[in-house]
Amino acid sequence: MSQGRLNQVLEQFQRERRQFVQSIADLASRPENAEHLQNAEILSFLRHLTMDVDPRIQRSALLAVGHLAEQGLAQGVVKEDILPHLVQSMASQNRSYKKAASFVLRAVAKHSPELSQAVVGCGGVEALVLCLEGFDPRVKEEAAWALGCIARHNETLSQSVVEAGAAHLLVLCLQEPEMSLKSIAASTIRDICKHTRELAQTMVDAGVLTLLARWALSRDAKLKRQVFSALSSISKHSAGLAEMVIEAEIFPAAVALLRDPDEYVRKNVATLMQEVVKHSLELPEVIVNSGALAPVIYYLAGCRGGLRLPAIVMLGYLATHSESLAMAVIRSKGVFQLALCLSEEFEQKIQAATVRSIGQIGQHTPDHAEAVATANLLPKLLQLYMDASSSKELQVQSQKALQSILPKCTCVAALEPLLHDAPSNILKLVLCQFSKVLPDDSKARRLFVTSGGLKKVQEIEAEPDSALEEYINTIKNCFPEEIVRFYSPNYADVLLQQGV
Repeated sequence: MSQGRLNQVLEQFQRERRQFVQSIADLASRPENAEHLQNAEILSFLRHLTMDVDPRIQRSALLAVGHLAEQGLAQGVVKEDILPHLVQSMASQNRSYKKAASFVLRAVAKHSPELSQAVVGCGGVEALVLCLEGFDPRVKEEAAWALGCIARHNETLSQSVVEAGAAHLLVLCLQEPEMSLKSIAASTIRDICKHTRELAQTMVDAGVLTLLARWALSRDAKLKRQVFSALSSISKHSAGLAEMVIEAEIFPAAVALLRDPDEYVRKNVATLMQEVVKHSLELPEVIVNSGALAPVIYYLAGCRGGLRLPAIVMLGYLATHSESLAMAVIRSKGVFQLALCLSEEFEQKIQAATVRSIGQIGQHTPDHAEAVATANLLPKLLQLYMDASSSKELQVQSQKALQSILPKCTCVAALEPLLHDAPSNILKLVLCQFSKVLPDDSKARRLFVTSGGLKKVQEIEAEPDSALEEYINTIKNCFPEEIVRFYSPNYADVLLQQGV
C-alpha cells in the first residue's frame, strides 16, 4: 500500500470517528434518547473520547457527556470518573474545550448538593475560577453559570466558590460589554448572596452594589431581572445590607420599573421592595417617600398568580411597622386591592399571604380595623379559617388575622354576621367588642336589635361564670328588660302559657 493510500484511509477513519461522536452528541441532546444511550453504556465509551488527541472529538464527546448529565445521567458521569481528567485538562486546553468542560460541570452540579460537591471535590471550582480570569467572554459565561449552579444549593458550596476567588472576578464580569455575561454574573452573585448575611457582605465588600445599581436601568430585560434578583438576595439578610442597597440610589428610579414591559422585571422589583421594607421603620418610609405605594397597587391590579405574591407580602411588611404606614396603605386603596386578590386567587399559598397582610393592616386602631371590615373581609377570613379544605397555614393566618383585627373593630354592622357562624374562640372576641361598643352607642344598639343580633346572643350557651357569659350579660344590660325578654328564645312559649 502506497503512503498516499494509507493517508487516505487514515483521514477517512478520522473523519468517520468525528462523525460518529458528533452523532452521539446530537442523540444525547434529545431527552428521549437518554435511556437508550444509558443502556448502551455510552458514558464509558465517551470517557475515553474526552481524552482523545483530536480536539474536535474531545469537544463533541464533552458536549455529549454534558447533554446526558442534563438528561438525568449526572450520577453516571461522576461514577465513570470523567470529571477529574476533565478538570485537570482545563488549564492547558483551548477555549472550545474550556466552554465544553464548563458545560459538563454545570450540567452535573445543577442537580443536587451531592453532585455539586463531587464537582468541588475534584477541583472543579478552582478550574472554573481560572476560566473567569481569561479573555474569552463565552468561556467566562459558561464558567460563571457553572459556579452559580454550584453556589445555589447551600451555604457551604457558596463559601467554596467565594474562597476560590470568584467574588472579585464576578464583579469584573459585570464590567464587561457583553450583556449576557453581565446577566449570568448577576445571577451567580444572587446565588451566592442568598444564603447568609456573611456571604452577601462579602459580595458587597467586593464592590458589587455600585455595578448592580448601574445596570438596574438597562434596556436588557434579562439583565434587569437578574440585577433586581441579586439586590433582593443582598437586602433580605439585615437592615444594614438593605440600607446599603438604598444608599446605592436604587430608588426612586426602580419604582418606575413596576410598569416595565417584562413581567419578571416587575416581579423582581416588587420582591426587592418586599425585602427592604421588612427590616425597620425607617426603610419602609424611604420606599413610601419614593412614591412606591400607588405603583405597587397598580402592579397588583395588573397581574395574577405568583407574580402578585411579593407585592402582597410587601404591603403587609410595610403596614406592620406603624399606624401611619398602615394608613398610607389604606389610603392608597391597598385593602380594596387585597380584597380583590383574595377573591380572585385560589392558590392557598397566595391566599395565606394575603390574609396575613390584611391582618397586619387592620391590627392597629379602630380606623384600621374599620377599613378591613367595610371591605367585607371579616366573613371571608372566618370562612377561610373554618373551611376544612383550607391548608394549615391558611387556617393559622386567618385565625391570627381575626384575632388581631377583632379587638380593634367597633363596626357593629361588620361584627354582627360573625355571631351566626363563629366558633367559640372567635365568638368570644366578637362578643367582647359588642360589650364595649353597645353601652355608649344608641345607634349601634338599635341596629343590633333590628338585625337580629340581640336574639342571636341570647341563643348562645355559655358556661356559668365564664368570660362569654359575662359579655352576654353586659350586652343584655344595655337594653330595657322588656326588649331583652321579647327577643329571648323562649318568649313565644311564655306568651302561650300566659294565654292559657
